[in-house]
Amino acid sequence: MLVLGILGLVLCQVLGVVAWVKGNRVIAEIDRSGGRYGARSAANAGRICGMVATLITVGAIVLVVLVALLTAGSSSTGAGGPAR
Repeated sequence: MLVLGILGLVLCQVLGVVAWVKGNRVIAEIDRSGGRYGARSAANAGRICGMVATLITVGAIVLVVLVALLTAGSSSTGAGGPAR
């Protein structure tokens, strides 16, 4: 999960969602194992990296939409009004 989380932060932000979901599953499986499985901290770090990558992606999408809306709104008003 740590690898997916890091890749989600650095290369492909879609992997952040995958790291978040799989990290949740792995941590639940580790907790259910009763101590047979380890590496909970690595799984948790991957999950957190996935959360951060997902939040950055959502923030970037919101920013792009806002800029597009503001740009479209300002270009439709015109600068000098109607020509005579």
